[in-house]
Amino acid sequence: MNDSLEVEIGSILKERKLQLGLAESCTGGLLGHRMTNVAGSSEYFAGSVVAYSYEAKAAVLGVSWDTLNTFGAVSRETVLEMANGAKKLLGVDIAVSISGIAGPGGGTADKPVGTTWIGLVTDYGEWAREFHFKGDREKNKDSSAEEALKMLLDYLQGKIKQ
Repeated sequence: MNDSLEVEIGSILKERKLQLGLAESCTGGLLGHRMTNVAGSSEYFAGSVVAYSYEAKAAVLGVSWDTLNTFGAVSRETVLEMANGAKKLLGVDIAVSISGIAGPGGGTADKPVGTTWIGLVTDYGEWAREFHFKGDREKNKDSSAEEALKMLLDYLQGKIKQ
């Protein structure tokens, strides 16, 4: 696993004195694990909430039941609410969220296995991207964490704008 993304992200967050928080579902803490593999990450990484069930997304992150029942856990609307909830709960500058269908089951015609949404929320805007990964469960989780890091780095480098 390449840790250069985590190192580069950490360096920028530290330099800008920004705090990062995470809200993870399908990755089960993998993104937080990758961020904390970097020595000194406590300077810029506040924490991660793993909210796997609908109940946890609603109770811990404040995701609306209307959102969950209308759009499902794997949706633009849900990841943005997850990220907003993590940002508020952890008191951070930037929050990233992930919700997806890792597989092998759980997919539908509209949302096949590998469908993943990643959200990013700051004081300056909110963004979400949809991905369709083609691997097994472990590969889909790895791909989700990797793409979340790339999205965060894109934001930090000014490649994502409102």
